[in-house]
Amino acid sequence: MATQDRSSQKLPQAAKPAAEGEPHLPMGRELTEAHRFAYAALCGVSLAQLFPEPEQRPFCTEFVAGLVKWLDLSEAVLPTMTAFASGLGGEGADMFAQILLKDPILKDDPLMITQDLLSFSLKDGRYDARARVLVCHVTSLLRVPLEELDLLEETFLESLKESKEEESETAEASRKKKENRRKWKRYLLIGLATVGGGTVIGVTGGLAAPLVAAGAATIIGSAGAAALGSVAGIAVMTSLFGAAGAGLTGYKMKKRVGAIEEFTFLPLSEGRQLHITIAITGWLASGKYRTFSAPWAALARSREQYCLAWEAKYLMELGNALETILSGLANMVAQEALKYTVLSGIVAALTWPASLLSVANVIDNPWGVCLHRSAEVGKHLAHILLSRQQGRRPVTLIGFSLGARVIYFCLQEMAQEKALGLALSVLFATPGPGLSTHEVPDTCQQLIR
Repeated sequence: MATQDRSSQKLPQAAKPAAEGEPHLPMGRELTEAHRFAYAALCGVSLAQLFPEPEQRPFCTEFVAGLVKWLDLSEAVLPTMTAFASGLGGEGADMFAQILLKDPILKDDPLMITQDLLSFSLKDGRYDARARVLVCHVTSLLRVPLEELDLLEETFLESLKESKEEESETAEASRKKKENRRKWKRYLLIGLATVGGGTVIGVTGGLAAPLVAAGAATIIGSAGAAALGSVAGIAVMTSLFGAAGAGLTGYKMKKRVGAIEEFTFLPLSEGRQLHITIAITGWLASGKYRTFSAPWAALARSREQYCLAWEAKYLMELGNALETILSGLANMVAQEALKYTVLSGIVAALTWPASLLSVANVIDNPWGVCLHRSAEVGKHLAHILLSRQQGRRPVTLIGFSLGARVIYFCLQEMAQEKALGLALSVLFATPGPGLSTHEVPDTCQQLIR
């Protein structure tokens, strides 16, 4: 993610507001029919290239079918687009991209396609990880820097936080009545933990508040603004960001599940974004790295990042054992070096460090306990993500050592539920050459997009 000041960057071109009573149309419909065909074909061919597995076929065909309708293309082109999404089209993505770039509207502002595709991907209140991969891919093919997509997503969220719909007195009264009925149910769902540690979006009218249609047109196009700047928009945004916007911070209230004694999400950043990152620490140590957030101080994968605090007691015991072993190794190396000096006779009379002789006793128990608990934590993390506590947004998982093991078991659990389109990317930070694709089951690989 770009770290530069974005306030001076170019904002997406504003869509022309529709006249009063005139329906808002997707920005993609402003293109000629030939260029709308190229737009849909570009997405179809790209989907086939990005997701060639048979398990991904339903998503690809459903996506292009929706896009054909979104662009108001004739139903006669649907079989062609379905064929493209099924793998017929070869290397045609670049060709369709070049056709689009010749359109007078797109020549100076190709970000319009990214803007429209993002709006289409979000229209149902979810942001599938595969949809975001496609948006990134198409954006690159149109020679638009991916930083522009980040800016587009961030500006989209800023408009949601700052905007409120101007309601008529009747609409406002109706809304307040419905809110009062939902009030206690909402409190039961998210609890006081959310009020204390989460962003109380549902109560304050932040992210879940509907858009001002005219202002939102700048960000997501006229049709997207028309959809979100309505009562339905509240449901859309609640779906995107989780119950009442509490997200993962609202899960702090659950302290013990089964054998797990600690499982809490801690925010690493204060921002909000359409995709999130969860970092998982593998052990704790004394000093600088005694907290879960310390290893991730420089992490800049997303504006909305969390670290998972899990089983601190046992991870600290493991860290202490590792420090004992490292200290023993340092002593051993020093003694080996002394053997080549005038003190070699004295050193020969010394015994091996006791900590190394009993290394199995030092490490076995904490390691075994943490191995077992990391598997349980991974399965529980999968259940949290499957329950959409984070909303319907793609998730990036990053972990090292036992944190990587947590992710591994999380993926295994999600694979059993066939949870495609949830994990955007995964990074295992392990010693040695790392995990090859052959070591990760195919069922798990299909989850990562």
